[in-house]
Amino acid sequence: MILNSRVAAIGVAVAAATLLAGCSGSASGSTTSTAGSAVEPLILYAAVGWDADMGKAFTKQTGIPVKVVDDSTGPLLTKIAAEKNNPQWSMLWADGDTAFASLAKQGQLLAYTPAASWNTVGQAIVPTDHTYNPTGTTVMAALIYNSAKVTSVPASYADLLGSAYAGKVGMNDPSQSGPTYPFIAGVMNQLGGQSGGVAAGETYFTKLKANGLKVFPTNGDTLHALETGQISYGLIQSSAATGETIKVKPTADYVPKIVYLPESTLLPSVIGIDKAVDATQQAEAKKFVDFALSPAGQKVMQAADASGDSLYWPVVNGVTALPDLPAFPAKYQRIDPGYWGPLQSQVVTWFDANIK
Repeated sequence: MILNSRVAAIGVAVAAATLLAGCSGSASGSTTSTAGSAVEPLILYAAVGWDADMGKAFTKQTGIPVKVVDDSTGPLLTKIAAEKNNPQWSMLWADGDTAFASLAKQGQLLAYTPAASWNTVGQAIVPTDHTYNPTGTTVMAALIYNSAKVTSVPASYADLLGSAYAGKVGMNDPSQSGPTYPFIAGVMNQLGGQSGGVAAGETYFTKLKANGLKVFPTNGDTLHALETGQISYGLIQSSAATGETIKVKPTADYVPKIVYLPESTLLPSVIGIDKAVDATQQAEAKKFVDFALSPAGQKVMQAADASGDSLYWPVVNGVTALPDLPAFPAKYQRIDPGYWGPLQSQVVTWFDANIK
């Protein structure tokens, strides 16, 4: 979710996801639980920092083995597409719901309503057909700035077009950083909506470029540019920004602080079940989803990477965010993944040609 590029290449990933119609077969194999009952191992394709820990905890709880295939989201979805005639996965767990919406549209995901009590944010993310489920959320973008060097703090995205921010703002490249396309789509949604489309957003980013916007590959690169004075403001994923404030010791020249500009775009971690797996694995996978959303599962997620992926806001009632996280942004939006997902290739191609 954060400094590495787990969710990079989503544009390729979403395109790959659309190739999955008509897949057959499933991950298979069987073993025996500690209680002696026959079970089948679950194959979890995952791009989240807690995946291995969750697999171990679930196996300890249920006796059901979990094999974790950890990679960035793009390669995982490309792998799923390549396996369309013989799927090797039981579940997919990654950031962002646009790719999951594409899989669902192709009929590849099993609808399941988990035994979870969603909070207000969770209710905003859960799709009406329940073909995938959120397990937590970050937002795009957090604006992280070096308060040791600048005093101006923007209150809106429009403010970044002003002379006080000329040549000082950086962001990630959406062709490499997975969280960045939802950010761009979120700005476009805020400015134009589904009725206005991408035009107003393209105008905004064109003006931002004219004001000296600098584009770096991923969260880590943008943060490095902030640390070294190449920029004074960075637009990155909230978990990466919060992690920076935790890990970096303030100095006379560098004191990172964060502000959230309205409206923040939700970037949930999402889990889906392969509809092609057999009844045994379907039942096991449903147990896995329930476990991930349970207090015990959420504890695993929050303990895995306290200065990284674990810095998410919960989407279920009864779970408290880690203390280093700020209050959830007061103004946020959920972009419609069914609308913005298919536009990803178009928008990223335009950004590469006109903004980078």
